[in-house]
Amino acid sequence: MTSLADTHVAIVGLGLMGGSLAAALHGRCARVIGVARREETITQARARGMIDEGTTDLTVGVHKANIVVLATPVRTIIAQLERIGPLLAPGCLLLDVGSTKAQIMAQMERLPVGVQPVGGHPMCGREVAGIEAAGPTLYQGCTFILTPLARTSTAALALARSLVEAIGAHPLVLKPEQQDRLAATISHLPYLLACALVSTADALTSSDPAAWEIVAGGFRDMTRIAGSDVTMMLDILLTNRGEVLEALNTYRANVRRLAQLAASGEEEDLRQALGTIRALRREMYP
Repeated sequence: MTSLADTHVAIVGLGLMGGSLAAALHGRCARVIGVARREETITQARARGMIDEGTTDLTVGVHKANIVVLATPVRTIIAQLERIGPLLAPGCLLLDVGSTKAQIMAQMERLPVGVQPVGGHPMCGREVAGIEAAGPTLYQGCTFILTPLARTSTAALALARSLVEAIGAHPLVLKPEQQDRLAATISHLPYLLACALVSTADALTSSDPAAWEIVAGGFRDMTRIAGSDVTMMLDILLTNRGEVLEALNTYRANVRRLAQLAASGEEEDLRQALGTIRALRREMYP
């Protein structure tokens, strides 16, 4: 397994995540090759200095690459894994940036013996998609989850770590099921809650034009992720249904409890519940 500085990295998918990864890696490895569906995307990535070369042909793009990164929607990644294995050079590190991991890692387990699989989930993003939104600083300061398999070599995981650190992120190694459970609560559930809040506000205030004149920062902050790319979020929700539904059930129970306390009119009970939650939040983010 070679060092990152000597590697040829092929990135399949040059949208927000893949384009940002290419831009962040450019100059930190021997060569960055972009693979995209449209020639216009390749042209734009070249013009912005994100890649050294590009192609719309997957076979050509990953040929002789030391590292291949799949930066496409989750269900697309799963489909690509069925095709890409035989195209990779022996010892190639195959990484992805999908937001759910269990189904991806189950498919990675079927890769040819010589391929080194490591799942990845960078905890960052924006509410806009496409290469136009991509930039080299997207990953800086974020936690980048890595989910190796038992078959993944120590050297391959070390190379994945060095890639993560090179783009300014912090690697965190988790098991696939552990990552999906945590992400369901911390990342995927908030998206659904933001969508529900937008729908609620629309149902209760759309008839009154004054509503949008008094929108405060709290509403904007809480609903920001409702503007996320729908295709991407569908892939996430449909490949992590069990964990997301479990998180939703726990959330419903907490909402019912707070609703009961508010309905009771018992100020001290409600104060105690809200105070406990406030203390938890301040402990999480001092």
